[in-house]
Amino acid sequence: MNGPVLVAAGGTGGHLFPAESLSAALRKRGVEIALATDMRAEKFGDHFPNVHVIPSATFRGRDPISLTRTFGMLGFGAIRAFAMLARVKPAVVVGFGGYPTVPPVFAAALRGIPTIIHEQNGVMGRANKFLAPRVTAIATGFPGVFASDTALAAKATHTGNPVRPAVIAAAKPYAAASGNDPFRVLVFGGSQGARVMADIVPDAIAKLEPHLQMRLKVVQQARAEDTERVRAIYAKAQVEAQIEPFFSDLPSKMADAHLVISRSGASTVAELAAIGRPSILVPLPHALDQDQAANAGFLQRAGGAIPIAQASFTPDRVAAELAALAADPARLSKMAQGAKSLAILDAAEKLAELVMRVANPAA
Repeated sequence: MNGPVLVAAGGTGGHLFPAESLSAALRKRGVEIALATDMRAEKFGDHFPNVHVIPSATFRGRDPISLTRTFGMLGFGAIRAFAMLARVKPAVVVGFGGYPTVPPVFAAALRGIPTIIHEQNGVMGRANKFLAPRVTAIATGFPGVFASDTALAAKATHTGNPVRPAVIAAAKPYAAASGNDPFRVLVFGGSQGARVMADIVPDAIAKLEPHLQMRLKVVQQARAEDTERVRAIYAKAQVEAQIEPFFSDLPSKMADAHLVISRSGASTVAELAAIGRPSILVPLPHALDQDQAANAGFLQRAGGAIPIAQASFTPDRVAAELAALAADPARLSKMAQGAKSLAILDAAEKLAELVMRVANPAA
């Protein structure tokens, strides 16, 4: 390969985790890696020895001032990226979605550098929609993303969503809890946490029958400002619970769980499939593209998840679902099998192969 691979990702772990997985797969092939990111994701740069911070912005308002500011920052970022590409001389640029990927991928397309975008979600996000007609190839986390667009489908490859090595290492067969066995529930809300989980799940568990409360072992991610409140509710209900703002070993906790309650970001859905765990999923309600709803739908159709819209995510509804699932270990085992049926454990390798083909079209 004539030059490094420049990976463009920013903002959240949801974009950076698959970028890290691809980078690991490429390094095994002897490929040098560089990262283009924004200020929010610079803290993740210790996973990448060659980091380039590119100005970026996300559309947060539709008023003229907000739009002008965002377009101006993206344009400034593209100019900075254009100059950076002249120094780095990448063989290919790979973007992982979100507006931080727009300046480097767009600048690479202008320079005639081969480009790839990876769409993690079941529907294409706005940043990738802008880039899709301009890039060399597209990788998708879910099948059928371009069923109604033959032009984009022609350059799309379904690779799946790369998951971290820690996720694959944590995977183990599902063993349903029956009778009076402990019933382990994992609750989390994405990389930034989710207040709705703290507001709803503890109150739901407080409504359960005492015999089920005695079986429960809850592990819940809660924002720092919510942890004491959540702990107090579980303590009053005499439910064993571990509440923390962050878990560094989330994959192993997922593998230990009999049931997961979470958002349905692309990385979360990929990890639920890789490990094979049943879930109750609450898609982020205000996303313009409704990508999390689409992601949850894939797991639901495979029989692996119960999606609940946030408006319907009430203590009574969650208590009813928990009671029904805890009483039906056969159903939980079937859900675990359904989730596992969507696993693509070699997604990082498939994506790495696509990168190598795009970088060396004559090979």
